[in-house]
Amino acid sequence: MKRFDLRFIFAVAMALTAWQGSVASEPLRYKLPEETAKLRDGTGVQVAQNTCVTCHSVDYIAIQPPKSGSAFWQAEVAKMRNVYKAAISDSDAKIVAEYLAQAY
Repeated sequence: MKRFDLRFIFAVAMALTAWQGSVASEPLRYKLPEETAKLRDGTGVQVAQNTCVTCHSVDYIAIQPPKSGSAFWQAEVAKMRNVYKAAISDSDAKIVAEYLAQAY
C-alpha cells in the first residue's frame, strides 16, 4: 500500500474510535414503571418501608416463598446487609425480619 493509503486508514480508524468512545460514555437512562404494590399491614411496616423499598420493589418481597418463617427472613435481611451493603441498623434488621416473617 502507498503511504497515503495507510495514513488515511489510520485517520479513519482513529475517528471511529473517538466516535465510539463518545457514544459509549453517555449514561443510560431507564424509565421504571410506577410502583403499584404496597407492603402488607403489620407491626414494623414503616421500618420495612424505609429500608427495603429504598432498594427494590415490594413485588420482590411478595414473590418470595410464602410462609417462609423467621429464619428465612433473618437470613434475607442479613444478606441485604452483608452482601449488598444495605444500610440497616441491628435494631431495624430485627424489626424488618420479624415484620416480614409475620406479614409474608
